[in-house]
Amino acid sequence: MAEDRIHDDDLALADHGEGEVRPDDRVNDERHDQENRLKPSFVSAVHDALAARDKGAVYDLVEPLHAADIADLIELLEPRERAQLASTISDLMTGDVVAELNDYVREDLMDTLSAQAVAVIAEQLDTDDAVQLIEDLDEADQRAVMAELEPETRAAVSSALAYPEETAGRLMSRNFVAVPEHMSVGDLIDYLRENGDIEHDFFEVFVIDEGHHPVGTCALNWILTTPRSVRLTDLMKRDQTLIPVTMDQEEAALMFQKYALISAAVVDESGRLVGQMTVDDIVHIISEEAGEDALLLSGAGDGDINEPIREAYTARVRWLIANLGTAVIASSIIALFGAAIEQLVALAILMPIVASIGGNAGTQTMAVAVRAIATNQLTRSNTRRILWREFRVALLNGGTIAMLIGAATGILFTPMMGLVIGMAMIINIAIAGIAGVAVPVIFERLDQDPAVASSVFVTMITDSMGFFAFLGLAVAMGLATF
Repeated sequence: MAEDRIHDDDLALADHGEGEVRPDDRVNDERHDQENRLKPSFVSAVHDALAARDKGAVYDLVEPLHAADIADLIELLEPRERAQLASTISDLMTGDVVAELNDYVREDLMDTLSAQAVAVIAEQLDTDDAVQLIEDLDEADQRAVMAELEPETRAAVSSALAYPEETAGRLMSRNFVAVPEHMSVGDLIDYLRENGDIEHDFFEVFVIDEGHHPVGTCALNWILTTPRSVRLTDLMKRDQTLIPVTMDQEEAALMFQKYALISAAVVDESGRLVGQMTVDDIVHIISEEAGEDALLLSGAGDGDINEPIREAYTARVRWLIANLGTAVIASSIIALFGAAIEQLVALAILMPIVASIGGNAGTQTMAVAVRAIATNQLTRSNTRRILWREFRVALLNGGTIAMLIGAATGILFTPMMGLVIGMAMIINIAIAGIAGVAVPVIFERLDQDPAVASSVFVTMITDSMGFFAFLGLAVAMGLATF
């Protein structure tokens, strides 16, 4: 981030007032927006206007777009064009746009702006979004931006950054409505009307005691439909779900899902109300965590197309190397039965089928287990029951597949070969069912993310045991010699 990049366009980021727009112009703009939103022809038009340095044309094209669509447009452009577009439409680059940007794109874009410009954007955001914007900056850039923030915003952001990443303290909003318990409904309504500067959305009012501890909540519909004379202590719901500031974001998301929450109070170590989490935060967390787990299962790292090439390489190659090692183990088992394979070509033809089906069965069970662990459905108390359940499912699947492949093999080769591959299939799918649960559970017990490397080890087990069972049975039943 360079201070010499401060210019009028940077400072214009704070200016997003609206000029006078005629109704027919607004309708035309909306129709244009709906029909042309981020189509290839539209993106090409923006690209051409940027190449021609026609700022007026660029602005006219982008101005009708929604903030989220502007963010998507920035991500669709070449990296060198993103800063140029941001500078051209500086007054449209509001906090809402920046909040919607991909993490890598936002980080690169912020590096092109001055600390003052980044601070202006941060001031427009809710506290949790401002924290997300600033936490991605380098330490020196963080200090520079923090120095430019208003004292109140600076204090809120500093407080949030003191909490570990991916905890409620980082994600909570400091914007909430809390009132003392001695108030009546009428007092509360008057208070809300007199404080017309409340800009954030809220769904319930928190009732607190003298020590600032939450003692209950009042939903807005209760407040609006209750006589003014009723005291809040008689109206409020005392049973609440409180989120500790140090709670992991995944646990908080599970609480929202389990108790069907719209918002929840966040409390510090002493039980004092310090913030709130709302369902829009949780939707983002669930989406982020689900995508992260899916990518970790494949060993693809962050799996972001905007991720720097070096980081993508580092994240993926280590698991490919690990997979190479596990593949060598499976190959060594095949080598043990090299003489048998030479005697009977059918063994070489059928081996990939056993390994492939076993691997798919293991992946199915592993995906179920990882999700169950993530949602607290699979814990120490029910591991044995889930393991037994998946083993029985695997036996049923194995029996079905064994009959199909055994009959086909018996017709194409010999009945004995059909029996061998059928038995091998049942054994391998049963092992896959056990491994698909056991491997993620072991990783979880070792305090490791069960989604990270489970697939590598489950595949190793199903391949190795599949080859061993199939070739071993062929030798044992006299189809070939060892």
